[in-house]
Amino acid sequence: MTEAFIVQREIQIAAPPATVFAFLTDPQKIVSWMGLEAETELHPGGLYLLKGVSGDLSRAARGAFREVVPVHRLAYSFGWEGGAEVPPGSSLIEIDLINKDSGTLLRMTHSGLPNAEQCASHSKGWTHYLARLALVAAGRDPGPDRGPAQGS
Repeated sequence: MTEAFIVQREIQIAAPPATVFAFLTDPQKIVSWMGLEAETELHPGGLYLLKGVSGDLSRAARGAFREVVPVHRLAYSFGWEGGAEVPPGSSLIEIDLINKDSGTLLRMTHSGLPNAEQCASHSKGWTHYLARLALVAAGRDPGPDRGPAQGS
């Protein structure tokens, strides 16, 4: 059976894979492009916690790392605290970083989403946040995180 509710994105980032990896894993760097507070434990089973998504501290995403291959690959479970449709750990985010064209090709797959509405919502979010990641990893300021609905 093919899973229908998957978000996939590719984006070319003008920075080396090690830089992009740091912006995906270092809590101080994560909050420069998404959220207000972050906590990560970079080992299988380790915590992934992001608070303040879209500038709202009551909005928190939680999961656990499943795979950590420095500068090349991350996989972690994901979901929203207090979320009935996508609770913590209910979906999976996989990110591959490929050295390409003097920068990094980021390939992201978000699987395990429960329905078309959640797929569309997360698709919009990923488009917004990956654009912000590309800016900050290339040394530019993406501005405050107001979420995908209000723009960067």
